[in-house]
Parts: sequence; C-alpha cells; structure tokens
Amino acid sequence: MKLRTADGLTLDARRHPGDGPVVVLAHGITGDLTENGLFGALADRLTGHGFEVLRFSFRGHGASAGRPRDMTIAGERLDLRAAVDWAAARGRGVAVVASSFGAVSTTLSLPELGDRLSGLVLWQPVLDLRATFLEPSLPRGRLLYGDRSSLRENGFLDIEGRFELGAELFEEFARLDPRAAFLASTVPALVLHGDADEHVPYEVARDAALARNHTSWCTIAGAGHGFREAAGEVLDRTVDWLVSYCGER
Repeated sequence: MKLRTADGLTLDARRHPGDGPVVVLAHGITGDLTENGLFGALADRLTGHGFEVLRFSFRGHGASAGRPRDMTIAGERLDLRAAVDWAAARGRGVAVVASSFGAVSTTLSLPELGDRLSGLVLWQPVLDLRATFLEPSLPRGRLLYGDRSSLRENGFLDIEGRFELGAELFEEFARLDPRAAFLASTVPALVLHGDADEHVPYEVARDAALARNHTSWCTIAGAGHGFREAAGEVLDRTVDWLVSYCGER
C-alpha cells in the first residue's frame, strides 16, 4: 500500500490486518520498513494478539519517494503524521513503536500526536542529537559523522556509500531537542536500550526514562545497536507491554 504525505510525497507501506488497536512502526535512519527484519517479526507477533500493524519507509528510505540527501526531520514528521492519520482513521486506538532515529520525529511530534496515542515504545532511541551526530560520544558515531568534510564540499555526508545525510538535516541536529519533547509528554511509554550500544548513548535514554512519569525502562544486557542476538527479548517485552497497556480491554 501507499501513504500520501501533506507535502505530496508517496511512502511505501505495509498493512498487517487485525481487529484491535493499530500499531505504527517507525524505523531508524538509513533503514526501511523492515528495520533489519525486526519489524516484520514484530508485526507477526502483534497481529497474533489482535492488533493491526502499519509499517512504512520514511521519505528517502527504501521504496518511498525522495532522495536520501533531501530527508529532514521536518519531513519525517510529515511522514509519521500521514501514518498516524491512517491508523487513527481505523477508529480503534493507536500506538507507535519507534526505533533509533525514528524516535526523533516521534518524540518531537508528541505535542500534536500525544492525545491520539494510547502508548509509545522506543527502541534504542536517539534523544540527544548532539551526542549522537554533531559531537559523537561513541565509536560508531565518531566513525560515521566525525569527518564532515564532504558535507561542506558537496552539501551532504556520505554514509558508507549507502546513504547521504544533507546539510539541512545537520542544521536541525543543532536546534532540536527530542529528549525535552519526550520528557514533556505524558503518553505511557516503554523504553528499551542495549547497554553495549556503540552508536546511540545508552545513558541518555536510561536517564530520560527514569526521570519521566508513566514510563517503563528496560536494559537489554549486553546488546549493541540493532539488538541482534537480543532481538527475541526485545520483541517479547514490546509485545507484552503493548498488550498490557494498549490492547483491547
């Protein structure tokens, strides 16, 4: 299926039918609606509990319209809004699961989407854009974003030949604060993060979750970014929480 954004872009999407509340899945940067296989597995698990699931690729990702170098957080917020609008039109409640960079557009959109969401799950969320991208505090971030000479020379930063991050996106990194938006929201949330994450700071997510009301925190012991061998635990905890907080009563 396709989603249409307010600014006229077409997004690639997959619907997994169900009779219960709708869960929207928002992937990370450079990825797509599969989230390295995790989103398909999660959708299968959730539909087994009666949920309907919508997963989609943000603009510039996967088979969605737009060039990677033109992708911005503002644009991703329009993409997420299109997905949540579709889900809300089903009339059965909406929750969001956002992974990594997907948490940026999600948390920043909470002021306008919060009243429409019954629950929020954040996987390894990017909540501090400066510590992740502008002044990377972890090895993987320093490798990918430390040398920004091509950004100055070409207007975009090449990520290992598989994605391009544009100059406007880096300007957004300097002025936006997803952590503050998350803390200001009262939507019930579950946050999961691996304590061996080499890309997105674990302590930022932990401290934000523990400082926020209506929030469950879960350390995934030994897991790096993407969870990999710990994926089963992440899926179990996510499904259990969504069934408890957002399932049909």
